[in-house]
Amino acid sequence: MGRPVTLFTGQWADLPLAELAKKVSSWGYDGLELACWGDHFEVDKALADDKYCKEKKALLKKHGLKVFAISSHLVGQGICDRIDERHKSILPEDVWGDGKPEGVRGRAAQKMIDAAKAAKKLGVDVVNGFTGSSIWHLLYSFPPISPDAIEEGFKDFAKRFGPILDAFKAEGVKFALEVHPTEIAFDIASAARAIEAVKGHECFGFNYDPSHLGYQGVDYVKFIRTFGERIFHTHMKDAWWGHGDGTVGVFGGHTEFGDARRYWDFRSIGHGDINFEEIIVALNDIGYQGPLSIEWEDGRMDREHGAKEACEYIKKADFKPSQLAFDAAFERE
Repeated sequence: MGRPVTLFTGQWADLPLAELAKKVSSWGYDGLELACWGDHFEVDKALADDKYCKEKKALLKKHGLKVFAISSHLVGQGICDRIDERHKSILPEDVWGDGKPEGVRGRAAQKMIDAAKAAKKLGVDVVNGFTGSSIWHLLYSFPPISPDAIEEGFKDFAKRFGPILDAFKAEGVKFALEVHPTEIAFDIASAARAIEAVKGHECFGFNYDPSHLGYQGVDYVKFIRTFGERIFHTHMKDAWWGHGDGTVGVFGGHTEFGDARRYWDFRSIGHGDINFEEIIVALNDIGYQGPLSIEWEDGRMDREHGAKEACEYIKKADFKPSQLAFDAAFERE
C-alpha cells in the first residue's frame, strides 16, 4: 500500500461535494484535498458552526474518503498581488469589498489566517495556497530593473506573510505555497529566496507540483531534493512542452490552453512529459509520506475519464522505499 491518492477539488467546484465524493470514491481515490470555494469547504461556516467540520468528515467517511489538506489558492492570490479588476472574479465578496487594493490585501490575509483556524477544526495540518506577488510584472528585465526593486518585492511578501505564518504556528498548521508563475516563488531560485525572506519560518513550505516547473526548464526532481524538509504536500499533475507549431513560446503568446500552437500545456497524468518514476524515488528519498494529490487539468480530455485514469496511474506508479539494502542477503552471518 503506497501513499494515499487524493483529488484536489478546485477544478470540480461546479459540482456539489456530495456528488463529487460519490464519483471520486467510485474512481478509486482515498480522499479529497478540499478547495475553499464552491460548497467544498467554506471557511466562514467552519468557524461559525461546530457541526460543519463534523458533517464534512462524515460525508467523506460515508464514501470511504479522508481529507489531509485544504486549499486556499484564490484568497492567497490577493495577499501580495497588485490588485486589479481580474481579482474580483476569484475573491469572495467580503474580501473584495470596495476593491481598494490595500483593503483587499488585508482582508485576504485575514481570510488566510481564518483558513488555518478552520483547518485545525477539520483536523488537518496543511493549508495549500498562493501568495500573489508584487513583482511578477517585473519578470522580464526591460526597462531595466534594479536589484533593489526585486528585493522590495520579497520584503513586501515577508511583511504580509510574517503575521500569517505566526498565526499558522499558533494553530499548529503549516502553509504550503504552490510554486507557480505569478507567485512570489516560481522556480528553485525564487523559492529559496522566499524562505530566506521569512527567515526560514517553520510554517512556510511548499505544495510541490512538477507541472509548473518542467516547461520552464526547471529541474523538478532537484526541487524535491533541495527543499525536502519543506515539502508539506504534493500535487501530481502532468504537462508537456515542445509540442507546438513553433509560433508560440514559453510565455504563451496570449493563447488559451488547448490551442495546438502552444509550446506547452497541462496534460492528464501519463500523457505529458513529467517523469513520475523519478518523482516517486525522490519523494521516497526525502521520507515524504503525505498524500499524492491529483490536480486534474487537460483541455483535450473528458475530465471524469481523466480523473479515473490518473488515479490508477499514480497508484501503480507509487511504491514504498526499501527497508533494507538490496544486497544484504549476500552477507555472511
